Amino acid sequence: IFMGKEEFNMEYLQDLLAAIGVVINGVPQGILALSLGFAAFPTAVAFGFSAIANAVTGSVAPISFQVESITVAGALGGNKRERLSIIVWAAVIMTVVGLFGWMNTLVDFMGTDITSGMMAGVGFILARTAIRMTQTNTDVGWLSMVVAVLVYIFSKDLVYTILLSVVISTLYSVYYKKATIELPEGVDSQKLTFVKPMFTGRILRGALALACLNIGSNISFGMITGSMTGSDVNPVNIDVLTVVSSVADLISSIFGGAPLESIISATGSAPHPVFSGVLMMTIMAIILATGLLPKMGRYIPTESIAGFLFVLG
Repeated sequence: IFMGKEEFNMEYLQDLLAAIGVVINGVPQGILALSLGFAAFPTAVAFGFSAIANAVTGSVAPISFQVESITVAGALGGNKRERLSIIVWAAVIMTVVGLFGWMNTLVDFMGTDITSGMMAGVGFILARTAIRMTQTNTDVGWLSMVVAVLVYIFSKDLVYTILLSVVISTLYSVYYKKATIELPEGVDSQKLTFVKPMFTGRILRGALALACLNIGSNISFGMITGSMTGSDVNPVNIDVLTVVSSVADLISSIFGGAPLESIISATGSAPHPVFSGVLMMTIMAIILATGLLPKMGRYIPTESIAGFLFVLG
């Protein structure tokens, strides 16, 4: 009985470590979102909704800040209101797609060869991105890379890989770099302010582009996270993931918050992936709601995730 309880406690410790690792991984991307003017508190509400939705549906695929969607919305929108409008209309499109079950139909139509190719392509992009990170902040990027590779070689565990590589490279950066990031005023406001979405040809094109990006990322990122569970049958329902992420986007963006999309999450490799994913989103909601994210972003460099990206890729 004692050994069983000890094993049980160790499993939940791994769940917590995986959640913390993904949170640390998301902080630099969250700072990117705040730097574009997206508000923290509405995003916290969306994280809270997603945590409840995943707990109810039993989905192993959590959502969080995704640098691709943040970058696309930021590039295609000329100002904050246009960016939010693009996210709103893309979320409406994707909610309809998910509710009608078209995502799983698309996956079945493409077959395993094409979906495997998509995941391999994502892996290549992740590895390339990691290498580029070592060129922008050389010492932090390479330290993260070396630690991640060594930890994975000896442990074969993605949870410890992401945690140790990010933490060690961040501590190094804090000690030697002490870099700070200036954010726009009002991003950490605790108010929900309704933003009326616009509709123009430019916004429609941006919404369609973001929707297409989300179709690809939901399929590839969701299936990669599902494959981490070790199940013979991928446990991720892409339609459920699509609806949850799209409704979260609507909740967030209609009040000025950032987009939240599917991610490649180390919580998928935790002993209890659903619990770990829900815990991760709950922690992110608390960090955003309490205004801690801007403070954390001053110390956690983007390049700290280079090692994890490389190993995962």
